[in-house]
Amino acid sequence: MYQYNDFDAEFVRARNAQFRGQVERRIDGSLTEDEFKPLRLMNGLYLQLHAYMLRVAIPYGSLDSAKMRQLAMIAERWDKGYGHFTTRQNIQFNWPSLSDVPDMLDALAEVGMHAIQTSGNTIRNVTSDHFAGAAADEIEDPRPIAELLRQWSTDHPEFQFLGRKFKIAVGASTNDRAVLKSHDLAVRVVRNSVGEVGYEILIGGGLGRTPMIGKVIAKFLPRADLLPYVEAVLSVYNLLGRRDNKYKARIKITLHENGMDRFRTLVEERFVLISAEFGGRDQELLEQFRQDFAAPEFTEASLGQYEAAYRTDPVFASWVDTNLAAHKTPTYAIATISLKAHGQTPGDATADQMRLMADVAQAYSHDELRISHEQNVILPHVHKSHLPAVHARLKQAGLATANIGLISDIIACPGMDYCALATARSIPVAQQIATRFDALKLEHDIGPLKIKISGCINACGHHHVGHIGILGLDRAGVENYQITLGGDGTETTTIGERAGPGFSYDEIIPAIERLVLGYLDLRQDAQETFIEAYRRLGAAPFKAVLYPEGRVKNAA
Repeated sequence: MYQYNDFDAEFVRARNAQFRGQVERRIDGSLTEDEFKPLRLMNGLYLQLHAYMLRVAIPYGSLDSAKMRQLAMIAERWDKGYGHFTTRQNIQFNWPSLSDVPDMLDALAEVGMHAIQTSGNTIRNVTSDHFAGAAADEIEDPRPIAELLRQWSTDHPEFQFLGRKFKIAVGASTNDRAVLKSHDLAVRVVRNSVGEVGYEILIGGGLGRTPMIGKVIAKFLPRADLLPYVEAVLSVYNLLGRRDNKYKARIKITLHENGMDRFRTLVEERFVLISAEFGGRDQELLEQFRQDFAAPEFTEASLGQYEAAYRTDPVFASWVDTNLAAHKTPTYAIATISLKAHGQTPGDATADQMRLMADVAQAYSHDELRISHEQNVILPHVHKSHLPAVHARLKQAGLATANIGLISDIIACPGMDYCALATARSIPVAQQIATRFDALKLEHDIGPLKIKISGCINACGHHHVGHIGILGLDRAGVENYQITLGGDGTETTTIGERAGPGFSYDEIIPAIERLVLGYLDLRQDAQETFIEAYRRLGAAPFKAVLYPEGRVKNAA
C-alpha cells in the first residue's frame, strides 16, 4: 500500500493550512458563500440540504486498519457516529460543523488521507477494481497505475478548472468490477497478440442525464506511453469541451459532437508534442509504486476447521457461498463485508463497525481493506482457515449479511434525505425493497440481481446500469419513480431501457415485487438469472408483469 513520503505530507499540511484560513474568513464574513464555494469544493466540502458534507478520498478504494480507525474517530468526534461509503470508493461525513472541518482534515493527514479533488470541475478520485491485488483473473495489480494517475492529476495546473468533473478508472481483469465503460476515461490492462502487457484506453463514458458507454480510443498502448497519452486526452478535451452549457460540458458530449476520428487525431498530435517531456520519470515512479503494492507474504495452514464449519454451520456456509470470491492463491479467499443488512442504509457504517472491520483486517487480512463502488467493504486476503473466526466477529457487529450480489445488495445514492440536488428519496426505497424480499424469504431463490437507485437525473446510484434501475424524479411536486430494465455495469456494459410510465412512492415497492415475481415465472430454470432471462426474452414479458391491464393508461 502506498505510504505518504515527506513531500506528500508537506503538500497536504500546507493545503490544509491554506483551507483553514479560508474557513476562518468564511466564518468571520470576509468571504461570502459564493466566494467560498470554489475554495471549499477544491477541498471536498459540499453544502447539502441540512449541513455541510465532507467527502474524503479513498484512492482506488484501498486503506488499512489505521486509516479505518481514524475514519471511525472522525465520525464520532465531529459527526454523528457514522460515515457513508460511496460509489466512487470514497467516504462522506454528512453532519460536520464548518468550524470543525480543518481539524478533520488535519486528522486525516495524520494517517495519509485527504479530501483534495473529491469535488469540483477537476480530475476526481481515481477508482479501481475493489479486488485489485487479490483477484484470480487479473493480469496485474492495477493500483500502481491508479496511484501514478492520482499523483499526476493532483493539483495539475492545466486541469484544475475543467468544463466539468472528470472521472478515471483502472482495471486489469477480464471481468470488469470497476464499471470502466461508464467513466470519462478508463485504463484497462491488456495483453497483445505476442503477450506484451499494455493498456486499452476508453473515453467518453458517463451516466447522468445523457448516459453513454465509453469507446476505445487506443486498443493497445505501450506502458511508457500511458501518462503522456492520458494527458493528451485531457488537453484535447480541455480545449474542445463545451463551457456554454454545463450539461454538455462532459467529454462524452465533446466526443459525440466531434467524432472519434477527429478526437483521436488531435490526441495523437498532442501526444507527439508532449511525450518527450516526461523523459521516463513516470516509469521510474511506476516501478516504485509496484514495490509499494507488492503482495503480502501468504501463509499456509490446514483447512480442516474451515471445511468442518462449512459442513456443519448452514449460516456460515451461506455466507461463504454468497460473499466470497476466488483469490489468486487457492488457499485464500476474498471476503466482502455487506453494508446492506436488511433495512439499513446502503453504504453506512457506524464508528464501532469501522473499528471492528479494522481489527478484523489487521488480524486476518494482512492489514488491508478495500471499498467497492457497490458500497461494501472488502477483506482482500483472508486465509480460508480464518474464515470461521472472521464470520463470527462480523456477525457480532451486524456485518455478516449473506447477500452480496442479491436483491438487497442495492446501490443507492443519499437522495432527498441529504442531497440538495435530489428530487426523490432513495434510501427508504432501498430499505423497503430489502426488507420486503427478506420477509418473502425469496432472496437466494431469486439469485444474482443488481438493483440500483438514483434520487435524481445525475445518476449517482448508477441506475442506468442496474439490471433493474430506479430513477426518482419530481412530477409536479410529487415523487415519481421510473424503472429501467436490462442495464449492466460489467464488461458487457449496457444502458437500461426505460420500461414505461413511472410509479408513485407508494407504488414503487409493489411494482418491483410484481417484476421480480414475474421473472421467477418467466425464467427457464433456477439457474437462469434475471439479466439472462431479460436478454433471452426481451422487454415485452417483463413490461407485461410490471404494468397489469389498465395500469399504463393510469400511470403518472
